Amino acid sequence: MSAKKSHKSWRDRLHEILYEADTPAGKWFDIILLIAIIASILFVMLESVDSIDSKFHRFLNAAEWVITILFTIEYIGRIIAVKKPLKYMLSFYGIIDLLSTIPKYLSFFLVGSQSLVALRALRLLRIFRILKLARYIGASTTFMRALKVSRVKIMVFLSFVFILCIILGTIMYLVESGQNSGFTSIPRSVYWAIVTLTTVGYGDIAPVTPLGQFLASMIMILGYSIIAIPTGIVSAEMTKAQRKNIQTNTQICSNCLADNHKDKAEFCYNCGNELHD
Repeated sequence: MSAKKSHKSWRDRLHEILYEADTPAGKWFDIILLIAIIASILFVMLESVDSIDSKFHRFLNAAEWVITILFTIEYIGRIIAVKKPLKYMLSFYGIIDLLSTIPKYLSFFLVGSQSLVALRALRLLRIFRILKLARYIGASTTFMRALKVSRVKIMVFLSFVFILCIILGTIMYLVESGQNSGFTSIPRSVYWAIVTLTTVGYGDIAPVTPLGQFLASMIMILGYSIIAIPTGIVSAEMTKAQRKNIQTNTQICSNCLADNHKDKAEFCYNCGNELHD
């Protein structure tokens, strides 16, 4: 293995602060960032209350502008700190960072757009990296991998459920149409089947005939068994993943933004770029 660089450039140091939760500076930055995100969301919530906004509008507006400017500087810093800025900008966190920054600027042109800063709540997902607790990092990694592996099975299952809802909705339309029970069309009956099969049960449409009520009862019971299937699929994949449990850290490659590297890894598993110490 080659030795790590003895001297780090300012971009490397900026990358460690903005992207890494393994270093003291990076951890403190992320904690401060979380506090700012929570404060921003709180300010937006308070501003939506007329009685509070009328008394503290100037303070809430000024505080929101300060936080927006800080987030803008952070967003620009993240773009500068990586070798491929476009990759970050098009990544999940890159898009969330942008969407949580522009609403305040859009408020000059679009009324009500400021409420979109509630999207900043998604940035709280960074907390799993900030806490740097191996069990949480490992659990989140295992869960994401299980979802990724299970996606085909889940899509097949959802397709089956959708087809089943169409069939059940059509049958209920044939049984209940003309009975003034709300089943006025097949699409509306399919909507009822989806609501019933998922055990939501709004109650806006209900069968009135004995046969319709019997079918509805069967669909309700079927719904309880169907809900458990996706959970079983993901749980099975998580069990398999835990048997192959590999310790990972919070390092992010500055070249390709890949994460979940093995502990003590010196090079990125995706592109081979040297990782920061």
